[in-house]
Amino acid sequence: MITVLLVDDDVLVRAGVRMILEAESDIDVVGEAGSGREAIDLADRLRPDVVLMDIEMQDVHGIEACRTITASNDGVNVVMLTTFQSDEYLFESLKSGASGFLLKRSPPDELLNAVRVVAAGEGLLASSVTVRLIDEFARRAPVSEIDRSRVELLTDREIEVLGLVGRGFNNREIAEATHMSESTAKTHLKRILMKLGLRDRVAAVVYSHETGLVDRDR
Repeated sequence: MITVLLVDDDVLVRAGVRMILEAESDIDVVGEAGSGREAIDLADRLRPDVVLMDIEMQDVHGIEACRTITASNDGVNVVMLTTFQSDEYLFESLKSGASGFLLKRSPPDELLNAVRVVAAGEGLLASSVTVRLIDEFARRAPVSEIDRSRVELLTDREIEVLGLVGRGFNNREIAEATHMSESTAKTHLKRILMKLGLRDRVAAVVYSHETGLVDRDR
């Protein structure tokens, strides 16, 4: 059973999302929060698999609440919800540790898919979103030098796979580019995440750009 915490300061929005989620036999809404501060407290206490987090809230901003929750709760994955598509919010949400970013106007099947994918630890980043994220990294100055103490844990093949993940390749595309099976590509990614201590694929995309691995591989 996938456990979900709903966070939105609009009671009607929460009610609508709850109806969609609880119609599914494998999803259980274990709590609701109307503020960022309440979300942090409930996430600590309930430790849900997924937090659906509104970005715009009155007390603690959704991005700050996400940062606090992901920093203190391993295994709690946050999907940020917004009514509008903002590159700045996208960038800051993923930097804060979010595992996905979804528009509130997304159809129910996309919402359900997001919950299931993120609960499975895969991370949710559509190809169009990945391209925008990469463009944003390219526009900004490099954040840091490559952390050799972590990168050197990777094999040459794993560094190659991480570079492709950073460019937005999915597992099938990685397999085709490296002439390996899709299952092997998935295994490589799992090992990369474990070695680098990264939460999911989304974190791997951010890491590969912050450390310059994508630029180095070009």
